[in-house]
Amino acid sequence: MHSRNSSHSRNGHIDTLDFDNHRKAASANGGSRSSSPHGLLRDDDSLLSDVVDGIIERDRRKMQRLVTKYLSFASAILSCLCAGSITAFSVYGHLFLSRLMYTQFQVNAVSIAAELAMYLPVPIFGYLCDRYSPRPLSLLAAFFFGSGYLLAAFTYHSGAPTHGGWPFGVMILAFVGIGMGTSCMYLSAVTTCAKNFGRGKHKGLALAIPIAAFGLSGMWQSQIGSRVLYEETADGGQGDVDVFKFFLFLSGTLFSVGLIGSVVLKVVDEDELIEEGVEELESSGLLEESAFFQRSNPYEPTGYGTIDATHEERFHAQHASAAQKAYDDEEEERKKTWLLNAETRRFLGDHTMWFLAGGFFLVTGPGEAFINNLGTIITTLYPPPSTAPAANSATTHVSIIALTSTLARLLTGTLSDLLAPTSAPSPPKRLTLSRLAFLLASTLLLTLAFLLLASPLIAAHPSYLPLVSALAGTGYGAVFSLTPIIISVVWGVQNFGTNWGVVAMVPAAGATVWSAVYSVVYQAGVQEGDTLCWGRGCFAGSFWAMGASGLVAMGLWAWAWRGKGGWLARGIAV
Repeated sequence: MHSRNSSHSRNGHIDTLDFDNHRKAASANGGSRSSSPHGLLRDDDSLLSDVVDGIIERDRRKMQRLVTKYLSFASAILSCLCAGSITAFSVYGHLFLSRLMYTQFQVNAVSIAAELAMYLPVPIFGYLCDRYSPRPLSLLAAFFFGSGYLLAAFTYHSGAPTHGGWPFGVMILAFVGIGMGTSCMYLSAVTTCAKNFGRGKHKGLALAIPIAAFGLSGMWQSQIGSRVLYEETADGGQGDVDVFKFFLFLSGTLFSVGLIGSVVLKVVDEDELIEEGVEELESSGLLEESAFFQRSNPYEPTGYGTIDATHEERFHAQHASAAQKAYDDEEEERKKTWLLNAETRRFLGDHTMWFLAGGFFLVTGPGEAFINNLGTIITTLYPPPSTAPAANSATTHVSIIALTSTLARLLTGTLSDLLAPTSAPSPPKRLTLSRLAFLLASTLLLTLAFLLLASPLIAAHPSYLPLVSALAGTGYGAVFSLTPIIISVVWGVQNFGTNWGVVAMVPAAGATVWSAVYSVVYQAGVQEGDTLCWGRGCFAGSFWAMGASGLVAMGLWAWAWRGKGGWLARGIAV
């Protein structure tokens, strides 16, 4: 043995047995494949192919997420372009007085029913949207709108209740459905945009565009009603909107748009949002006290295992892996629920939220009352035998409000992105302007509109009324655009649907209070033996009070911003 091995070594040849007596000799094929240059090239090609396939798959998924995100954005804009149909109420509201013989109280009751149904359930709809995605909410909107406008159409077609028409309560029920449909469609669209784009630098614009589209919906729908679906006069001219056909048109259109949203709307990378929210709460120390994050994983491996696993061991390992995946999915869902509940408690426990909501109540209530009663305001300015010119018609004013509101929403959303302060250090020469400065300026414009309407100027010169509508539309639109943006900045987007839903609920109470105030003042001005009121006394007292309400709202917002424990003191770049 010694002589053989030594002779081979001296000749410069190393035998297989010299290297390792216990190693099996490699086969000819195996040895050539592992050692030849061609084999190495094939291994390199395989590795390069895997890398390329991984990059292609990553880019494909990234493109798929982008396509989904922007398709959802387009669907959200379409939903908002149709969802604000209730803002066209002034186009046909006065016909409820003359055709259905409703009193002013009853007409306001119809609009109030829609307002309450639109705003009161918003926290519930927001909760559902945050936890179950926006799609089910859009589907609900389709059925609420479709059935609501269909019922309203046939109720109007039946005629006045005093002449055998359907009861007044049926119209109330129809507009409850319309209000709930408005809430569902609007919230599903805006929440989708907030969560998909809320972490980017253009969050204000991403929210302002769908909110602006919501303001446009009343304009184009009122134009369809007055210019296409109108009644012909005796001489073949263009009369009032044909309410029956208009309601049927809205029923079919909004039902279709709701179905589209139920398929297309989607929140992209929601799991990343949840992880970011958990990290924020973890840095604040709130997670240390939570029993949720102290739970142990029952499927976590306790040993290292062996290489030579038996078939039975591999079988159990596969089942354990499936159980682990199911457990992980369950934990992700529980983590999401825990986070959203924690965010809701944090939001409701923040005193600045109540100042924000209080100001929103004091501003949006008068705004809603003004928009809903524009038709009767115009009528009071033109007692018989005079009639309002086309430049002062209800349709014209709805369009003015829609256009100015849309421009204000887009402008404030864009400017707030460009000028608002950031948490990161800003360049020395960069001009910054807080979103609260925009909010206070917008409220001042809306307040000015109310005070101008209450003054003797408008009653003496009704031709100036479009100026009031332009100021009101600008202020009202900007307030409705900036408030959800501020909520997303101060409290994040993880629980946006619920948070915005809580604040968006307060206009219901505001609209109820101020519509009732308007109705009381209006009815007090009705002369005995008449059903309509004429002149400035029908509305002046209401709008003096609404102007004062706007000033109080500005005080509340200023305190939430710069007061004790306010956003400025906390270092929140709002």
